[in-house]
Amino acid sequence: MHGPDLLVDAFDRIRERVHATVGGLTPSQLAYRADPDANSIAWLVWHLTRVQDDHIADLAGIDQVWTSGPWAHRFDLPFPPSATGYGHSSADVAAVVVTDPELLTGYFDATHEITEGFLRELDDETLDRVVDESWDPPVTMGVRLVSVIGDNYQHVGQAAFLRGIVTRLGIA
Repeated sequence: MHGPDLLVDAFDRIRERVHATVGGLTPSQLAYRADPDANSIAWLVWHLTRVQDDHIADLAGIDQVWTSGPWAHRFDLPFPPSATGYGHSSADVAAVVVTDPELLTGYFDATHEITEGFLRELDDETLDRVVDESWDPPVTMGVRLVSVIGDNYQHVGQAAFLRGIVTRLGIA
């Protein structure tokens, strides 16, 4: 198996977890925060998707799904279109209000489609290409993609944990 095939598998597994975590939740469950400064399921899934969208678009040299499609408009968030959630305040997290879980999964799926198409065109040599020389050692495309996978897994795991809490608490 080649590196790009492993990456496709990893991103497919993230997609499965996003759908399993978000599917069937109510707006109040998506908005639940374990304490006033904690992240919500809606924010976590929006953020992990924004990070994937931002980083893949940068690597592929294409426009982000968020701004090139209907997503920024449909979410109607009070942030600049370039916002990915990095550095967001508690108030910013609270501003990510999603009334339909399919909005989150729709944006994720549109981003995932671009990600998978991009990955399927890569080869092992391309993964070794340096994409960021501001780090020591410089970051290769493969390392950047693994970083996105790690970030996405972390956040979808946090969202799944919150789903368990809202289910056990009986939050409707």
